[in-house]
Amino acid sequence: MSLEKCLADLSDEDKRLAYSRLGDLSDLSPEELELFLEAWAKIGVARRRQIMGKLLELAEEDPQLNFDDIFRACLHDPDEIVRVKAIDGLWECENRSLITPLITLLREDDEESVRAAAAMALGKFALLAELGKLRPEDGQRVQEALLSAIDDQTEQPEVRRRAIEAIAPLTLPRVKDIICQAYTSDDAKMRASALYAMGRNCDPIWLPTLVKELGSQDAEVRFEAAVACGALGDEQAVPHLVRLISDVDSQVQLSAIAAIGQIGGSEAQEALRGCLEHPDEHMRQMAKEALDEANFEPEPPLFQI
Repeated sequence: MSLEKCLADLSDEDKRLAYSRLGDLSDLSPEELELFLEAWAKIGVARRRQIMGKLLELAEEDPQLNFDDIFRACLHDPDEIVRVKAIDGLWECENRSLITPLITLLREDDEESVRAAAAMALGKFALLAELGKLRPEDGQRVQEALLSAIDDQTEQPEVRRRAIEAIAPLTLPRVKDIICQAYTSDDAKMRASALYAMGRNCDPIWLPTLVKELGSQDAEVRFEAAVACGALGDEQAVPHLVRLISDVDSQVQLSAIAAIGQIGGSEAQEALRGCLEHPDEHMRQMAKEALDEANFEPEPPLFQI
């Protein structure tokens, strides 16, 4: 199908959106992108949101599809939900040219949801800077933008906590202070973000705090503590994570299994193999994936049905 016909169908809001045709929007040339943007400007908000959501799904399902140019163009869409989806669509893009528009969105966008999404997306570049895979001047710009958002007491808590999560990989003394301050906050979501940031910070000093929070009464806190333990990769956390396999919250159970797989070791192997016969299918599948990640060969069940 020609691009013109595809765009005509997308623009006709009386027609049901044909998802199978969205693949034609992959890897557009500059001329084709211009045609797309001309058509896009005439499409209603609800339809644009629907198209962007499906492009996100298609990109996740098929790595061969590339909608990055469309996502980049839609960072300036009039609709905030489209802008957030565009940021999400660029999650795997590590091109340094993305840093400036993300910083601009973090600093200037009117919508809290967009600023929060931009902060999270900058976390990828903070990690690249920490790994020495980003130009120093770019790393400095990312750091300054995130610190500015964190220090702005007039900024919404959602944006500030996402900026804390994003800056966590940087091994700066101030980053640890920021995480500690967030952990002592009265805001439950801010404390959860602090735990997530501890994992991204990858410093073993956080392990005692994380192990303690695995026993929290708050399921979200247990979930984030488990995720962070997996990121730290310290085998001392495994016995504490094993207890969460029987947690009352299914998401906590799954996060514990995933973390055990990340950490590895003989105790982890034994726990994960035990989960292969769990009555819940999701638990069995997660255990299998965790065993695969830890390079363990799952033993066959004792009885075959």
